[in-house]
Amino acid sequence: MGLGRKGARRIVVGGTAYRWRLRRRPTYFQALAWTPCTFAVEQADARGSVLVVTTAQPHASNWFGRESHPVLPSDVAHTIELALTRGWTPTQPGSPFLLDLSEGFTPSP
Repeated sequence: MGLGRKGARRIVVGGTAYRWRLRRRPTYFQALAWTPCTFAVEQADARGSVLVVTTAQPHASNWFGRESHPVLPSDVAHTIELALTRGWTPTQPGSPFLLDLSEGFTPSP
């Protein structure tokens, strides 16, 4: 299953166009700052596997005002490059490629 185009942003990394999307509203567990922020990436022009990235920070719209930083396009570009070196093949259909960068995340009590 691919990303919806609505709300997806375009980014070019290494001459290849990708779309990425961050949920506008956090999930219930993200809103409580129990789980970290996640975003998804896919190649823009071809259907294949989706990259799902788990960050090490809470969602910016968490309900407790825990400090977080916005996910910037430069962060997404770096993450795409990292996923490609770790074996993500965006044109190959299949299960989502999970990239967990949440080491150091501490959930709210």
